Amino acid sequence: MLKSLEIKNFAIISSVKVAFGAGLNIFTGETGAGKSIVIEALGFLLGARGDSGLIKQGSSKMAVCGEFSSDSLSKAQLDKYGIKGAGFTLKRELDVKGRNKAWINDKAVLVADLADLGADLVDFHGQHEHQTLFKAAAHLDLLDEFAGLGAELASFKKEYDAFVDLKHKLAALEMSSEEKQRALDLYKYQLEEIEKLNIREGEDEEIEEVLPKMKNSGRLLQDAQTVYGYLSEMEGSAVETLAKALNALRQMAETDKTLQSAAEELESALNSAEDTASTISAYQEGLDADPECLDKLLSRQEDLRRAKAKYGATLKDVLAFADTLREKISALDCSGENIAKLKQALEKQDKKLLCLNEELFKRREAASKALAARIKEEISPLGFGKVRFEVSLDKRGEIGPKGDIAAEFLFSSNAGQALRPLRNIASGGEISRLMLGLKTVLAGSCGTMVFDEIDAGISGITGKLVGRKMRALAKNKQIICVTHLAQVAACGEKNFNISKKESGQSTEVEVRALEGEDVILEVARMIGSSEGAKAGYQHAADLIAEALSVDLK
Repeated sequence: MLKSLEIKNFAIISSVKVAFGAGLNIFTGETGAGKSIVIEALGFLLGARGDSGLIKQGSSKMAVCGEFSSDSLSKAQLDKYGIKGAGFTLKRELDVKGRNKAWINDKAVLVADLADLGADLVDFHGQHEHQTLFKAAAHLDLLDEFAGLGAELASFKKEYDAFVDLKHKLAALEMSSEEKQRALDLYKYQLEEIEKLNIREGEDEEIEEVLPKMKNSGRLLQDAQTVYGYLSEMEGSAVETLAKALNALRQMAETDKTLQSAAEELESALNSAEDTASTISAYQEGLDADPECLDKLLSRQEDLRRAKAKYGATLKDVLAFADTLREKISALDCSGENIAKLKQALEKQDKKLLCLNEELFKRREAASKALAARIKEEISPLGFGKVRFEVSLDKRGEIGPKGDIAAEFLFSSNAGQALRPLRNIASGGEISRLMLGLKTVLAGSCGTMVFDEIDAGISGITGKLVGRKMRALAKNKQIICVTHLAQVAACGEKNFNISKKESGQSTEVEVRALEGEDVILEVARMIGSSEGAKAGYQHAADLIAEALSVDLK
């Protein structure tokens, strides 16, 4: 659950902190007041793409901080990010240069970590998501999500990849003798070129480290001799003078203990000078100004650079490519024998894949019926008296990484009307309610659901039904909803008004928590009632009372 959200310098928000409730949180305000900015800020916090253009004008960075309860996270996630206790905080900053910073409980992390956590914390539904329902390609993923086929699909893809790999290997071996010889010649040439270099992993980094020293060895030697000369001059009278000063200081320290540290510092300085002289002396002996040695090192660096340009980004990649070449050469050298083995392995893998595909189909077939029943159950109370919903499954005949099944959602909202694909639904209100039903069924373990104008295209009685549905859903999950509809706002358990204020050349957004009388006045405003109008006020009060009475039943 999201407990609070603090937003600074985000779009037209200078500084806002919102304390959320556990149930249905409603955000209202005039068109263009900035309601969706709060949702965008939450998305930014949870890993959505950050645009430095959203930083409030005149500011160097924007920041969003959220406080969450940890009850919706799995033990694996809690352990992974070291989260302990009932709550934790997430924070993200973005500066004008596009640099991101992210934290979990004040520990620096990657933005990808926030996105990983966010997937288990909040389920977003924005207006654009309506469009995904029109794409049949997304329907299979939704069905698989409902069926809980994540592990099975991962296993199936692994077997499918193995099948494809065997096909590719067989195709490579079944090439003509001329193609085979050309491939062998190329592989052997490339392997010989790499092996001649006798590459050692990390060798290029060692060369880059030592080259600057070798290139400048002449100047370094001259400078070292100068430094050593200065230090050597300290011997004799200078050293004796400092030694006498040290003895005198030690005697003084016996009387005044506060001088003890000064004596120790002088003694340390003498020892450091002597140690430095020894270090510089040894350094001179280790400098190699041999031009021939430098040329060899530069030549070796160029050879390694060419190898990386041709065979891999790093020397490790080059060595791995050499191993791959050896495998290809070995396979081509004994291709006749390998072809028979590969055909046998491919046939076996094909049978295994067909068996797994059939199991997937059965699971999906059962899940499609259960999903259709659940969706119908969820959306029937939303003004669909004669609704029908089905999931059509078709076998394409060609197995892919998800099997050979194509799924499509079919829908009919009226008696006597044939089932049609969702893309043929003309009503935005119908698709909004259907999306709400899908979200309710597929919500998973996320503790918070966000709806940005889920009520698009509906009004009146239907709006009242949608509001009640969300309020019922909020008994088990925290709901955050941006709405323009009074009937939905009346169902809120915690209401917020977002307004935009202009002052001189600046614009500010204010988020105000509403209680009691203010909630009634806001719902009345949304109805269109003028300020002080008794009829509008009473209508708003009745809507709120009706929502509460339904809740108590």
